[in-house]
Amino acid sequence: RAGSRPPPVPRLQAFSAAAKAARDHDRPVPACDMNEYATKRQTGVNMEALLSTGMGLRLPDKGPSDSSLSLQQRTLIQVASFLHHELPIRLAHRALELESLPHGLSDMPSVRAVRDWYVESFNELLAHPPPRTAELEASFERVLRRIYDRHAPTLLRMARGVHEFKLALKKRNGGGAPGSPGAIQIWEFPEVHQFLDSFYISRIGIRILIGQYLELRQPQEANYVGLINTHTSPFEIAGHAIEDARYMCARQYGDAPEVEIKGRTNLTFSYIPSHLYYMLFEVIKNSLRAVCEFHGTESEMPPVRVIIADGEQNEDVVIKVSDEGGGIARSHMGRIWSYLFTTARPAFEEEDHFPDSQIGTDSPLAGLGYGLPTSRAYARYFGGDLNIMSMEGYGTDAFLHLSRLGNRSEPLP
Repeated sequence: RAGSRPPPVPRLQAFSAAAKAARDHDRPVPACDMNEYATKRQTGVNMEALLSTGMGLRLPDKGPSDSSLSLQQRTLIQVASFLHHELPIRLAHRALELESLPHGLSDMPSVRAVRDWYVESFNELLAHPPPRTAELEASFERVLRRIYDRHAPTLLRMARGVHEFKLALKKRNGGGAPGSPGAIQIWEFPEVHQFLDSFYISRIGIRILIGQYLELRQPQEANYVGLINTHTSPFEIAGHAIEDARYMCARQYGDAPEVEIKGRTNLTFSYIPSHLYYMLFEVIKNSLRAVCEFHGTESEMPPVRVIIADGEQNEDVVIKVSDEGGGIARSHMGRIWSYLFTTARPAFEEEDHFPDSQIGTDSPLAGLGYGLPTSRAYARYFGGDLNIMSMEGYGTDAFLHLSRLGNRSEPLP
């Protein structure tokens, strides 16, 4: 029937059984049954808990063995002990999911590589004794730093894996171009996107837990407790995001629209500045590109507006990014949260051309397709959200909601 959804796709096998067996020979094997850990309940955290624990406010009364330890040492041992218990559970959940993804996504080489990283990290955590002393806590820090560095490229590596999945779909379609009759598109697999959403939110949680601990071991800057700045200024962070986004826009198009900031410019609240920067950068970058492409850089371009709203009784800090960049077609609105859907020229089109970095002033202005869904995952992690309202032919408003209370637990998958 014309316009109906394609029939279910059989599992896509990317390699022969012999090749798969040969490749599996050198893959890491879990040190114990990961199913046992995957059945254990994950412990959710929130901003308030991260702050109070980082300040040593949740320490038990001193025991005889604690008499020689400083407040910082006792805090680090408490946090490290929690991570030693919690991280193997979280890693086991994700590793098993990565082995059982639908439609052959688990068989993509890059997805298999990410799964192997999770197994390696799982094994390293189990091999280390509980960090109940200052000496064991110090050696545990080295293990966690190695794990933190190992998983740094996960976002891009998974994006590569989904790209490999798209190439497999294209091959299955007989090499048909995207949008051709009968061609199956990546956004037509909701279960894949549900997995990616939960996977990336889980990854954010793991990165925060490890990153918070590693930062607590460093000399603390004013107003910082680990990764969290108790006086985060949306106005200041928006300024940095605007500067970087306009630089990238000007490099790509030769010019960039002006950006105005209005509202509660003196507002501060507790948040992780790097997360807020990422979200604002992605949304502002999209607006600048839309204005340039809709109006053209040879004519006068309307400004992009950033409005910060907050009140003492408000549960959320809300930041609106408003542009007159022509809006988004209604037929595309359901896809804008879909990983690797983009209205820009793709940053990669063939298997041998994939960006090395998504973030930074040396990366493509648009085209990877992860900006909006990843930004929404960051917002939702601490109980916020990202919503898009568009008027085709005029422009788009993006509403970034951030919980100012810090008492909403992470949405554990």
